[in-house]
Amino acid sequence: MSEQVLTRKQSRILRELNTVIAVMGREITVLLKSPMSVILMFVMPIFMMGLIGGNIMGITGGEGLGTFMLVGMLVTMLFMMTSMGMSSLVDDHETDFNQEILVSPVSRYSLVIGKILGATFGAIVSMAGTLIVGLVMGITLPIDQLLLILALSPLMCFAGGAMAMILIGLIKNRKTANNAIMLLVLPQMFLSGAIIPINESSTALLALSRIMPMTYCIDLARAITDIGTPMFNPLINFAAIAIITIVCLVVGTYFFASSEKNR
Repeated sequence: MSEQVLTRKQSRILRELNTVIAVMGREITVLLKSPMSVILMFVMPIFMMGLIGGNIMGITGGEGLGTFMLVGMLVTMLFMMTSMGMSSLVDDHETDFNQEILVSPVSRYSLVIGKILGATFGAIVSMAGTLIVGLVMGITLPIDQLLLILALSPLMCFAGGAMAMILIGLIKNRKTANNAIMLLVLPQMFLSGAIIPINESSTALLALSRIMPMTYCIDLARAITDIGTPMFNPLINFAAIAIITIVCLVVGTYFFASSEKNR
């Protein structure tokens, strides 16, 4: 009897894993079949890193700000592009793909996790675009620091994707979802210390930054790369990211599954 139970558990785990891989593969395939989407992922860093960051560097004239900003923008692009990639769930809602998955004997979390992993691929592409823009601006990172950020990228992408799930569960219009996600991400870019240090911010802005998941992602990246002055211990950052991600993932997936059932 125990062997049968173990076999069923193994079968279920494999089924969930296959679902995650299938959904992730579908997202990557759809992205690669859309050249404009890939181009956008390279153009976005030009705007974010080149225009915004370049102007700030020109105003402050700080040479050390370049590397500080590059780390922040790498994390921002991972966070932003994963969040925007989750809006494909709205398209799947209209084509009934979500319904087909949810009526099958698999967990709704497998669908969501597969989507986040698929969106992570696009976020990594944008990360490469950011590095190219930084290179043009004369800003580079040592390979060991870059590899550390790359190792952390899945955690940061999960944080962005989980946060976006709450909006996706409430909004069923692609354009509205994209606008809402941008309104959610852009303030975090300026208040989380991505471009300029926030250690000396006023009490109100500092308190607001503490509830933003991107703050902990950027602070963790700076702590392990030793670029800038981190606000928290890396373990605190990691714990904060994990807690926020789990809470957002559970709440967002609940809203998403409820909206699909109530169609």
